[in-house]
Amino acid sequence: MSNAIQIAGAGPAGLAAAIILARAGCQVVVHEAHEEVGHRFQGDYQGLENWSSKRDVLSFLKMLGLSTEFTAKPFYEGTAYDYLGNAYKIQNTKPLFYLVERGPAPDTLDSCLYRQAVGHGVEVIFNSRLKHVSDLGILAAGPAVADAVAVGYHFETGLQDGFWVICDDEIAPKGYAYLLVMKGRGTVKTCMFVDFKHEKHYVEKTVEAFRNLVGLDMINPRFHGGSGNFRIPESAYSGPNPVIGEQAGFQDTLWGFGMRCAIHSGILAAHSLLEKKNYDVLWKRLLLPQMQTSVVNRAIYSLLGNTGYRWLLRRWSGNPDVRHVLYKAYRPTFFKKCLLPWAQMRYASRFKDKSCNHVNCHCVWCRGKSR
Repeated sequence: MSNAIQIAGAGPAGLAAAIILARAGCQVVVHEAHEEVGHRFQGDYQGLENWSSKRDVLSFLKMLGLSTEFTAKPFYEGTAYDYLGNAYKIQNTKPLFYLVERGPAPDTLDSCLYRQAVGHGVEVIFNSRLKHVSDLGILAAGPAVADAVAVGYHFETGLQDGFWVICDDEIAPKGYAYLLVMKGRGTVKTCMFVDFKHEKHYVEKTVEAFRNLVGLDMINPRFHGGSGNFRIPESAYSGPNPVIGEQAGFQDTLWGFGMRCAIHSGILAAHSLLEKKNYDVLWKRLLLPQMQTSVVNRAIYSLLGNTGYRWLLRRWSGNPDVRHVLYKAYRPTFFKKCLLPWAQMRYASRFKDKSCNHVNCHCVWCRGKSR
């Protein structure tokens, strides 16, 4: 094991790195702190976004050398609501995103990458928290701070497959609430970027809103919450070791649709070790411009408020190519480059947010870190 490349964390980024290294003939050992892959998600439905690049995300993953043999339902249309309950149709001729399941079940994204990694000879050690990398290694231990939390329920339901979103600061402050349904199961959550200590209040309002708007019925609801970490590091190294995924902050600062970015960071870290290239140079060339744009997007979005969200939804509603509109919003431009210093001053990690000082707190972030 002394000559093996050690990876801390069996999330999508860590497993992606392991797959690339193993395929190149390296001995790879992945240490996962929990007893199974995807432990913190437990059946969570999430969106694998399909708008930040013109290349379809499943095609992109295949190009990187990753398996896509997981359940991924394409969604071409859905409904968004403003704070007044007005409905707006969001649609496109190509998939806006792919609905995927996270966790240890057989058809999840996590399990698919795990099977591929093991198939290439990667050794995965569960219940093993890697605290020190003595030789070559990659750090992929997940979010270090909570810049956003998504809290709600998993459940069975009679609702048809679909997705619904509410943009209302009284339900999801500076974020959005969402309802995702696939094959008789669903996830309903409020994704908030501030005021974490009042998560229970926002969850109750979210469930009530979706009951009134779409007739949400939840059978055997199970509470679930998760956190996200968004930042742009000056360097994504810890000593000589690349840091990838959410541990490095590689996510979408605007809405948290960051799996694509996190996985890509794992691929780049693997290639940096194989080709003896500087990892910082690689990710700053391929990931940094879009990450900087997402910070500007987040700063602008945080100013909109409910009337601004309503204006945005009215602009998008009826547009047959919303995917292209979102693609343009995620593209670096000279204007957004000029706004970046302002956005960086305005946007700060929630680690410094006094709305949750993490003292005697039972928010989802503090509960998760206390385990």
